[in-house]
Amino acid sequence: MVVSAAATGVTSRLRPWMAVWAGIFACTWGGNQFSPLLLMYEERVHYSSIVVNGLLGIYVLGLIPALLIAGAMSDRRGRKRLMLGGVLATITGSVLLALGPFGLGFLAAGRLFSGIGVGVAMAVGTSWMTELSMRPYDAGARPGTGARRSAVVFGTGSACGALVAGLLAQWGPLPETLPFLVHIALSVPALAAVLTAPETHRAPADTAESVSRRRFRAPGMTHKRFLLVVMIASPWLFGGAAIGYGYLPTRLEDATGAYGLVFATSASVIALATSSLVQPFARWIHSENSARGLIVAVLALTAGIALATASIGLQSIILAVVSNVAIGAGIGIGQVSGLLEVQRIAGPSELAVLTGAFYSLAYVGFFLPLIIAGLAVHVGLFVVLWSVVALAALTVLGLAFSSTKHLPPVRGPVEVEVPDEEPVW
Repeated sequence: MVVSAAATGVTSRLRPWMAVWAGIFACTWGGNQFSPLLLMYEERVHYSSIVVNGLLGIYVLGLIPALLIAGAMSDRRGRKRLMLGGVLATITGSVLLALGPFGLGFLAAGRLFSGIGVGVAMAVGTSWMTELSMRPYDAGARPGTGARRSAVVFGTGSACGALVAGLLAQWGPLPETLPFLVHIALSVPALAAVLTAPETHRAPADTAESVSRRRFRAPGMTHKRFLLVVMIASPWLFGGAAIGYGYLPTRLEDATGAYGLVFATSASVIALATSSLVQPFARWIHSENSARGLIVAVLALTAGIALATASIGLQSIILAVVSNVAIGAGIGIGQVSGLLEVQRIAGPSELAVLTGAFYSLAYVGFFLPLIIAGLAVHVGLFVVLWSVVALAALTVLGLAFSSTKHLPPVRGPVEVEVPDEEPVW
């Protein structure tokens, strides 16, 4: 598929970073547009809770490999090729999702491709955005501008995707198709925009292979602090998100009635907005001498999941909203503190791969609703949900136990930016 810039009204006068911004926006929109529609597939299409939450998990199977592989490939082949592939993947995902009325297989394949698009945007798009937000491409940009721009586009794309898809599914025609057609319509110009952006990275041919291999080797992955702090905390970040604005709305049908999709959309926006709002303050909660930041994050997520469980039992929309505020706060604090933990563990030249490992572990949490749905059939929903709350509380205790242990030696001051990614699914 080849799209010319002229054909869609995109010109070379578009500032380079704006072109990449458009590509990331399309990918993140495509990744998060499905989240408020889970309720629709249960109520209108009559898919089971296990099937619907399985579609949520399939997305991760595309995202994690793309996240881990695309960055290394872009170091060898350049940013533009990989980012174009990411936008094409998100378009393909929406085409397949729009064909969902013809069978479950289209939905599964669509979610897989949507995950690939987001993984590429995270691994390649953010690096490209950073490179285009400095000299010579943007002479007026201040240090850290690229990271801030990436943070904005991830949050904006994620929220817009959920908001527009949810509202169209609630009140628009063809609810199983129209949200995805809208995404395709905005992604084609984004693809053309990416074509206009200059390439910023060309690895020397004689070092490309060694660079690629280094991207997949990181002694920091076996560091005791990574195993006992980062690894046990990270799945709760997006596991909480999956429960708060993915699973929870599907279990409040009595309370939300005919406006279930509106609530599902609102839950997504509330959690994402809260996460974005707390991130600038999260570094103050983090400690250089302990795991205080991650402890606070998982504690907030534990409270959020407990409130979500209570809201299901009481069919309370108010408790559900408060639970998503708590979950959003936990996500925002956890992302910042998790990245700070990774940065102090990482040795020379392994920060990128450790960061990818951190986000991969976080995205594993999206399988949590599928596990809950599967176990609930056998032992009851509330037994499973309160067990999840108890497990999260035990994680807090584990983090407290390891909080001041296995701290690596200080390597010198590191300037840390607000994380570039929101939980996109």
